[in-house]
Amino acid sequence: MSGTTLSDRALLRLSGEDVRGFLQGLVTNDVSGALPVWAGLLSPQGKALFDFIVWADGDDLLIDCEAEAADALARRLTMYRLRRPITIAQDDSLAVHWLADGDGPRDPRLPELGLRWLAAADAPAVGWREHRLRLGVAEGRAELGENATLWLECNAAELNGVSFDKGCYVGQENTARMNWRQKVNRRLVVVKTDGDPGEAANGWYPELGLAVARLRVEDLGKPLAWGAPIVPAWLAEALA
Repeated sequence: MSGTTLSDRALLRLSGEDVRGFLQGLVTNDVSGALPVWAGLLSPQGKALFDFIVWADGDDLLIDCEAEAADALARRLTMYRLRRPITIAQDDSLAVHWLADGDGPRDPRLPELGLRWLAAADAPAVGWREHRLRLGVAEGRAELGENATLWLECNAAELNGVSFDKGCYVGQENTARMNWRQKVNRRLVVVKTDGDPGEAANGWYPELGLAVARLRVEDLGKPLAWGAPIVPAWLAEALA
């Protein structure tokens, strides 16, 4: 079998007193029950700052986040920690692994994303980004935008990234209001493109012919000047 390690991911370990209660009051999803779950840490206005997957390891929690954002996320969580006896540190003893198919634990966002698990590192996985994007799933600060995109515009409800009955968290008010009004005017979508989309895209991968953009819902079925939006079945069903 070829390598399975997602080398662009890092793990933060949260250990100490009531780490679940600490994180529960900060992030968009319910971390008090079964894990893993996909969640976001938002601004007070409800815009995405970080997205990650939360895993359990005994009494500790492990945050599976993009490696480039790990230090910034650790600093942000430390700011909220105040004087709680909680340790937040990168854990290099484990790595995030992925396979497109097989038997095992599925990615909590979308089963079609494939298997995802934690273990000691092996060789880097090949094909993850293209697999994820062709399924219409955006992640990370480059694609979601840093403090630029409302959490429900990131398709968080459709990808199991938010709980509407867990209680308060940072950015909860705007997120809950959007859900109550059932009014998400823009969505992050993957776009097939042959050219540089410029500032119209959050992330552009010329080697894949794909970009990520925040578009108005009414434009999702229309060709763009620089490409054609991909509307996967899970998103089309939500918009029907």
